Amino acid sequence: MPQKILIVDDDSSFRRVLEYNLQQEGYEVHTAADGEKGLALFGELNPPLVITDLKMPGMSGFQLLSAVKERSPATVVIVLTAFGAIDTAVEAMKLGAFDYLTKPVNREELKLTVAKGLQLQGLSEENRLLKQELSEKVDFRNIVGISKAMESVFAVVRKVADTEATVLITGESGTGKELVARAIHAGSSRRNAPFVAVNCAAIPRDLLESELFGHLKGAFTGAIRDKAGKFQLAEGGTIFLDEVGDLPLDLQPKLLRVLQERVVEPVGGRGEEKLDVRVLAATNAELEQSIAQGKFREDLFYRLSVIPLELPPLRQRPEDIELLVRYFTSKYGGEGVTFSRDALEELQRYSWPGNVRELENTVERLLIMRNGNVIGREELPEKITASPVKTEGNRLPPGGYSLEQLEMEVVLEALERNGWNQTAAARFLRIPRHTLIYRMEKYNIMQQGRKK
Repeated sequence: MPQKILIVDDDSSFRRVLEYNLQQEGYEVHTAADGEKGLALFGELNPPLVITDLKMPGMSGFQLLSAVKERSPATVVIVLTAFGAIDTAVEAMKLGAFDYLTKPVNREELKLTVAKGLQLQGLSEENRLLKQELSEKVDFRNIVGISKAMESVFAVVRKVADTEATVLITGESGTGKELVARAIHAGSSRRNAPFVAVNCAAIPRDLLESELFGHLKGAFTGAIRDKAGKFQLAEGGTIFLDEVGDLPLDLQPKLLRVLQERVVEPVGGRGEEKLDVRVLAATNAELEQSIAQGKFREDLFYRLSVIPLELPPLRQRPEDIELLVRYFTSKYGGEGVTFSRDALEELQRYSWPGNVRELENTVERLLIMRNGNVIGREELPEKITASPVKTEGNRLPPGGYSLEQLEMEVVLEALERNGWNQTAAARFLRIPRHTLIYRMEKYNIMQQGRKK
């Protein structure tokens, strides 16, 4: 079924040109001669993408953009502006426009911009449908992602949730290991029983054994009454051992026995108690390295990792960042607040060493400190906007290299990566579009990607 596109422009001949070009690409195109008619048509059709001129009699393109975004935040809006009036287009992008095109519109640039806009809208809808489908079996409401890496995670969780298998969740700090553990528990037959989370690195060594396995009155100084441990509190449900790699070596045999025999012996106890508990564990450490160093038992590692599940770092799934930003904006009460396109692209370029947790904290802080309902690039923390672009390992030769040659190659690669869309390539290089055009003329770079 062809995708719908709405074009709003008061120039009838220009509308027909756009309509013809997009129909040639297989889209279902609808047009309106002014903002009022365009908004009425939008309400009837609910198209995923709108193209609108900014300067029109009556309702302006800015007003139409705001009205569309208020009704349907996921709708992609591309604005049209005259050459030399780029500042107005930038203002529109701060209000939530996806991108802008300058008149007269280049057909190839039109095709590429529309295709990318619809791809973004499709990812948002696909994520919504995927989570709706998954939620029928597993609670994924707090896990956001549409990337292939996250789809693989979802697939494993769905398979293992309603089993008794022990799962070892690995990944860098901040990737959401506890959220995944909670999703596994929620999708199991134990969902109505307790989920008990324990951070093995946060409990003092002298208290850890008692915290995990409980103790009897008089077992040690200060033990004035019997106390159930985390394992006993999780009876019938799931216990999640976070940072299990930090478990002291002398306590590891006791955990191994829990896993093998499903029994626990409280500190000061004279016998073992039967347990009905599922164990999930997580670590950001390389346990194989800890095994080689004699800090972690190999037999315990294999008992914990019946099902290994590795979570990808955020830098390996930048396509999920915009969805995560929307999710956290909603979570922290940012209804009606959007991020400009250049701000989102900066967030996608940043490496996020703190992963999803760092992104969440950043969005929360930006919402508190924002100046308006559109958060622009200038409001982002300096560490994000000033972060260097990481290359893919290229090194300069020892004999030196021509700076002009290097600049020409960088410009050429940016154009090729962005399908020769000059606006996108300029944004990728973080330079104004006219600067990019100057560089193309300077190095005689033609559209086919070869020098004259």
